[in-house]
Amino acid sequence: MASTKKHTIVKYAGLMLASGLVSAIMAISGYRYLEGDHDVSVTPATNYKINYANFPGSTQAPAAPDFVQAAAAASPAVVHIKTTYTSNQSSRSFFDDLFGGGGQSGTPARASGSGVLISADGYIVTNNHVVENANQIEVSLPDRRSFTAKLIGRDPNTDLALLKVNGSNLPVVELGNSDQVQVGEWVLAVGYPLSLNSTVTAGIISAKGRSIGILDQAEPGQRQRQGEQAGSTAVESFLQTDAAINPGNSGGALVNSNGQLIGINAAIASQTGSYAGYGFAIPINLAKKIISDLRSYGEVRRGYLGVSFPAPSAEDQLLKQQGINPGSVQGVYITGVQQGSAAASAGLREGDIIQSIDGTKVASSAEFSERIARHRPGDKVQLSYLRNGRTANTSVTLKGEQTASVPQSSSTALQSKLGASFGALPSNVKQYYGVSRGVLVTGVERGGYFERAGIPKNTVIFRINGQSVNSDADINTALTASRNGMVRIEGITPDGMRFVVNFPTGA
Repeated sequence: MASTKKHTIVKYAGLMLASGLVSAIMAISGYRYLEGDHDVSVTPATNYKINYANFPGSTQAPAAPDFVQAAAAASPAVVHIKTTYTSNQSSRSFFDDLFGGGGQSGTPARASGSGVLISADGYIVTNNHVVENANQIEVSLPDRRSFTAKLIGRDPNTDLALLKVNGSNLPVVELGNSDQVQVGEWVLAVGYPLSLNSTVTAGIISAKGRSIGILDQAEPGQRQRQGEQAGSTAVESFLQTDAAINPGNSGGALVNSNGQLIGINAAIASQTGSYAGYGFAIPINLAKKIISDLRSYGEVRRGYLGVSFPAPSAEDQLLKQQGINPGSVQGVYITGVQQGSAAASAGLREGDIIQSIDGTKVASSAEFSERIARHRPGDKVQLSYLRNGRTANTSVTLKGEQTASVPQSSSTALQSKLGASFGALPSNVKQYYGVSRGVLVTGVERGGYFERAGIPKNTVIFRINGQSVNSDADINTALTASRNGMVRIEGITPDGMRFVVNFPTGA
């Protein structure tokens, strides 16, 4: 009995072993069949590793940006500027909230801002609005040394000023190249916000070539500032950054991750007067030219091309009115050419689209203005422009500023060229826009400058050639004064957008 049971077990084990061998042979044969007769690309390679889809291929996380060296390089040369004003100069200006100004009428006013040492012997660059009309300028370094500064010169058109203190072996910030700055690049803002000691904040470049209509403007209804010239042509092509900039940062440094100066902090966009995510800096490549002029001549010697173009806020509307698709315009659309200007001598015409300057493409009027503003009278620039669908090139010798007075008899003709009718500004409109003076555009004529510039009906015009206007008589008087043969118009469109446009008297 036992023998029979043992025989059965052995027989069963043998069957199991035979079955296993047959299964193994069949599996191997099937695999070889598939391998031989099918495209191997649809099967995973034998050396593939199985990982999560987001596996980085390294156990080390990306290194966070390190600003220690950049901050150490720049901070010692960014100075605190404190200004004092007499009682009759203590009225608040357009920039007071930005750089910490203010004071009660009848008492000396004090304000503060920032500046950047650019030479070991004491030259300091800052904003014009930080030192404008100041009776005394005091400069303090982070190491607590203090100096009385001398104003070498200032330029309201770019909001830059140059100071000098008597010193030697002072720390300096290395100048960088703002043309090479890229959107998304890390930057540091260094200055003295809110009257604090030297402060560093970090962010990125969020845009380039920004025009925000802030330079050389007083609040509507406010008196013209001392030293302001009528009809001036401001240059705005700001670097925009989200590095925190607050009142007191004006005139301070915007540096790249290598600690090189790429911009001078100048403005903020905010509904509260404090940081809201948008700061603006003057590109250092523009500042270099302004600083050089102020240091050499005590004034800015600027070359002019003599063309007008639409304000950024009105450009799309103007092009559509001309039957042009804004997306097809890669450059700056010329709306007028001044008689006797460098542009006229070079053969430029209304309707031309300037595409590049000295081989560098220009995508906006802000970039175009900055590129021209880097040159002096007599400098030659190479322009590429589009006319009737064809590209042409020309060499232009820039001319100096042409200050002209328009005869009173010609003011009526100029007003006719505007192609607009004006009426009194209702009190409710004044209250809505927060202005005390101005005229309302009651009609726009076809073919006039207002239509070509995209200035619509119901726009508020509050200044022409730097003079406040409240009536037709004020407009005629303002039109008799022009600078560089240009008429400057400042206003607010019905949607609340502030704008500044210029057009040539000969266009």
